[in-house]
Formats: sequence, structure tokens, C-alpha cells
Amino acid sequence: MTDVTDGVLHTLFHSDQGGHEQVVLCQDRASGLKAVIAIHSTALGPALGGTRFYPYATEEAAVADALNLARGMSYKNAMAGLDHGGGKAVIIGDPDKIKSEELLLAYGRFVASLGGRYVTACDVGTYVADMDVIARESRWTTGRSPEHGGAGDSSVLTAFGVFQGMRASAQHLWGEASLRGRKVGVAGVGKVGHILVEHLLKDGAEVVITDVREDSLLRITSKHPEVTAVADTETLIRTEGLDVYAPCALGGALNDDTVPVLTAKVVCGAANNQLAHPGVEKDLADRGILYAPDYVVNAGGVIQVADELHGFDFDRCKAKASKIFDTTLAIFARAKQDGIPPAAAADRIAEQRIAEARGR
Repeated sequence: MTDVTDGVLHTLFHSDQGGHEQVVLCQDRASGLKAVIAIHSTALGPALGGTRFYPYATEEAAVADALNLARGMSYKNAMAGLDHGGGKAVIIGDPDKIKSEELLLAYGRFVASLGGRYVTACDVGTYVADMDVIARESRWTTGRSPEHGGAGDSSVLTAFGVFQGMRASAQHLWGEASLRGRKVGVAGVGKVGHILVEHLLKDGAEVVITDVREDSLLRITSKHPEVTAVADTETLIRTEGLDVYAPCALGGALNDDTVPVLTAKVVCGAANNQLAHPGVEKDLADRGILYAPDYVVNAGGVIQVADELHGFDFDRCKAKASKIFDTTLAIFARAKQDGIPPAAAADRIAEQRIAEARGR
């Protein structure tokens, strides 16, 4: 544990990726719960971000993921125009093996102990039914089922927002806010990706998909035989004639190995933390690849769960999520004006809003 603690302290107090307000290490031995709740900022309001349930290789990796994701949520919520700061939680372990009602209730008690500084929601490995359980111990829980006063699955608006970002990318690059006739590769067709595919097909795009789960592929290809499935992401990103690449699985999709071989002219997807490390955004720009910042285009889900706190209205949320189109175009314009990659432009705009909130 010493190495883990040292790593946390270094990241929090000495790293450019730090600056978090609070990190809570949670443990309930009776249920097997081990969790990390990271609050990056409450300048704009209570920290809002999902709970990820994942079998991390080490506790240190779990803490690092929570810190990175929480920081990303600060920027996402700022760019979405929400009155929320950024937070994120991770539960360590394989959800298929250790998830239980007892564990989720224990986790809910930890969320409740923060008194509203952190509001949770679904993420990888957690679902609406899990939020219903957590909400029994913590009223600061969103993403609940309609039967329990919530808005349900946020994947619908997440996919809608990504599609708006993709339309904006097409407008910026090709002069038309449409994917008609464009070849789009979607890596990961789970909760969000399969809905994104439906938007793309309706818009007239040619779609190529990949996923580690065969059943996820079959769900789409059995319904849409015109969709092509390929073996893996490496095959997808090298697909000849690919116009848009949409990473919709886990983070780190854009790295030193993938960027040099990408055939797409646009990257716009639902996955969080797509840039594996600082500098990748410049590598993309140097190759002439337009990158739509992940935390901007995938904000539809957080727009939905934030609205749930005030009485959910789907049409109101969809109207807010549609503004992702304009926000994405504004980022591209700022990037051109400042001579920087779009990811850096988005960070500048988000940091300005957070700084202004701190100065109130």
C-alpha cells in the first residue's frame, strides 16, 4: 500500500494532472467493497460523475483512473454548461463476480457520507438497476429507473450527443453537417455504440464495427446486414477509405501505436480519455486528423443525469444535448484562432469557465 499512497500523493500535490479537492478511499470488508471516490472540483457546483466497476490490475491503477476520470468530468460538465463540478468513483473488482446488493448499499453509504459534494451515476460496469440500489442509501444518486424517480439509461442521449459532434466535424471538414456517403468505423457497440450506429445508418453513412463481444456485433449485423463487422480495432483503424473513427469502448484508444496508422480524417467517439497521454492531440493535428474532444461530444449522458436532479424532462435534455453541435464548432473555431489542437482549445474554454466560477 505504501507505493499506492505515494503515487496518490504525488499525483495530487505535485502533478499537472492533480489539483483534486478530495479523494476518498472506501472499504467494507463484509461485502468486499473497495472503492475510490475522487472529487476534482466543486467550483461550478456539486461534483457529478459516474461509478465505474472494473477489475483493475492494481489498486494504484484504480486510483489513477479515478483521478483522471474526475478531472475529465470537471471539463465535461463545464463545456456542457452545467452547474456541476467534476467527480468520479471506481469500484475495484469484476462486477460479474463480486457485485451484490450488500456491496452496492455499502458503497451508497460512502457516497451519502459526502453530504452532496459528489453525485453519482452509471458508468462502465454499473447500470440503472445498480443506481436504484445505491439510491436506497444515498439520495445523491442519478441514472435511476423511471420507477424509482429517475430518467433511466443515459446511453440514448450520450449517443445522440456524439452524433451531433460528428455532424459538426463533418460541417467543419467537408462543409456539410451530414455523414451521408461517409464511411464510419465504430469500435465498441455496447450501451452507447449500438445506438450511435442507428443514428449513422439513418443519416446514410456506411458503417463498419468491431467489438470484443460477439453478441454485441450480432445484435447489429442481424438487424442491419449492410453493416460490416471486422475482427478487431487494429483492423478497423486501418480500414481503407475510412472517413470517421468513433472509439466507443475504454480509454487510451489514441496512442503512439494507433495514431500513425489511422486512415480516418475525423476522430469522434463516446469513450472517455481517448488520448493516451499529453502530446497525442498534436500528433493527430500533425497528421491532419480532426479530433472532436471526447468529453465535449459524449456529454449527452451527464446532461441527462444532471437534469434528473431537478425533475427529468427528456425533450429539455435533448435540446441541451443538441447544443453539442454548436459547442464542437466553437472549439474548432477557437483551435484555428489560437493555432492549437481542438483538445487544447476545449481545455482553455473549460478552464476559463471554472476560473470565472472560482472568482465569483
